[in-house]
Amino acid sequence: MSLLPAYERDPYATSLETRIMGTGEEKGRSFVILEDTLFYPEGGGQPCDLGTVNGVAVLDVQKRDGEIRHYLAQALPPGATALRLDWARRFDHMQQHTGQHLLTAVAQDQCRWETTAFHLGESVCDIELSAHSISLREMEQLEEAVASEIRGHREISARWVSLEAYGQEAVRSRGLPEGYRGDIRLVQIAGVDLNTCGGTHLRHTGEIEALKLLTTESIRGGTRLFYVAGGRVRKRLGAHEQRNAALRSLLGAPDEDLAPALQIKLDQLLALERRSRKLAEELAEYQAAALAAQPGSLVEAHLEGRDMAFLQKLARQVLTADPTKAVFLTADAAGQGLFLLSAGEASALDVPSAGKAVAAILNAKGGGSGRIFQGKAPDLGARVEALAKLRELQD
Repeated sequence: MSLLPAYERDPYATSLETRIMGTGEEKGRSFVILEDTLFYPEGGGQPCDLGTVNGVAVLDVQKRDGEIRHYLAQALPPGATALRLDWARRFDHMQQHTGQHLLTAVAQDQCRWETTAFHLGESVCDIELSAHSISLREMEQLEEAVASEIRGHREISARWVSLEAYGQEAVRSRGLPEGYRGDIRLVQIAGVDLNTCGGTHLRHTGEIEALKLLTTESIRGGTRLFYVAGGRVRKRLGAHEQRNAALRSLLGAPDEDLAPALQIKLDQLLALERRSRKLAEELAEYQAAALAAQPGSLVEAHLEGRDMAFLQKLARQVLTADPTKAVFLTADAAGQGLFLLSAGEASALDVPSAGKAVAAILNAKGGGSGRIFQGKAPDLGARVEALAKLRELQD
């Protein structure tokens, strides 16, 4: 590989002719070592690049033992090869990472908040700041300050310096690893920031396009600040507009009235749920009285769309009204059969034994102890047979 890999010499290059110098396998994944590479290996909070090597998909790129391993969808032999970069992914990473450098610099210079960590996610990025908390007003001021530097179209450059020269630079850095030796790569935003970094960056701040601060959360005594930059801002706005259009149609309200309109709907739904519960309780009382009045020591009913909680409540009310009875209840709920067998204190039915017999007939899973046995079945096709078995046991 050249002294500097292609992704560092020219982060805007999207294709490269080079050679596969070595191959290997790691944990079932084939990889190649290239003479030169377009693909940035994961590191420094920035995900790896993707693309193709001779038309074969690059699945991952990692630094291992001083070499860059390109993990591929299938093995390739050594020899001449052509690389193609997933440019959309690379440019997105450049926008997010450069945005982080600018956000970090402005947050420290204007607010005295140091960045302690950075994460570039698939849809949202975040930095961890030393601020105990960040108010909405402070977020607005920080965002505007960053926007001003984006509009400033400030040049961005990268250079390598010796360890000695590094000590003479005013570098914004959390420090070098203990015992580090060798040259150091610095990334500079003219007039704003000078930082140690090995990642890929834009030519100037104007290419960030925009940076939007989203929300915060407390973490380890500091604050995690979430943001999006560049094309992600437009993508996120487009998604919001689509959702708002759907909500406008559903709620019949303009954007500014969507939240109040939704609250009205939620209040109405809550009132209906309360009414539904009251009606269910009244229905259970009516059905319990009707079941308790049936002749015989075993009564039964099938209820469509009821859950186990309703079956339990109904059984309790039946047996409270007549503790000499046993009750067998079933229901269809979410494509599954439910069953419950219970007996009053004065009933002679051996519920655990009878429940196991019913479960076997219904091919169901269930259990219980004492005076109740309940379970779930794939269907209730054998309900008639189960009921006949219960009547046989009751007799």
